[in-house]
Amino acid sequence: MTGPPEPSEDGDLVAQSLEEPELFARLYDRYAPDIHRYAARRLGAGAADDITAETFLVAFRIRGRYDTGRAHARPWLYGIAANLIGKQRRAEVRGLRALARTGHDPVAESWSERADERIAAGTAQAPLAGALAALSAGDRHVLLLVAWADLTYPEVAEALGIPVGTVRSRLNRARRKVRSALGADPAFTLDPTEAI
Repeated sequence: MTGPPEPSEDGDLVAQSLEEPELFARLYDRYAPDIHRYAARRLGAGAADDITAETFLVAFRIRGRYDTGRAHARPWLYGIAANLIGKQRRAEVRGLRALARTGHDPVAESWSERADERIAAGTAQAPLAGALAALSAGDRHVLLLVAWADLTYPEVAEALGIPVGTVRSRLNRARRKVRSALGADPAFTLDPTEAI
């Protein structure tokens, strides 16, 4: 006897986890590294551990409300993470303002391998951090979910519970404000697939 078939989609996995809670661990295995990376970029490594754990704890608790018709839980999990990050908004804004003042970003620095890349990145980090701190929470969530989590517009809309048109307008507004803060011509348009 081989047992029940392996769930092929996240919706199936969530549905089966209602009867067999240990199956929910597979979602953690699939998405925790991505959620952690996103949270670390937003709040730093220490807070990312807590946000990642809390994201999956909340998801587990509310899994009965998950729309099992949705094949992928990725946007749902990013939405939970974004809400939790929003609760820590003050810490995020303080961190961005500190980065704007000092130009030192320990998270990004750990990813840089070459000294010349660190130097070039360091000169742009402070103004970018200041520009991100100045954005509204909604605009910042949309921009960073697209830029750092690589979510599509529909996935961002699903994650934040807003229409795709709102995602587009918030992203456009955020890009315009960031470009302006960085000294670029606000009328300059980027390829729609570019993050910032």
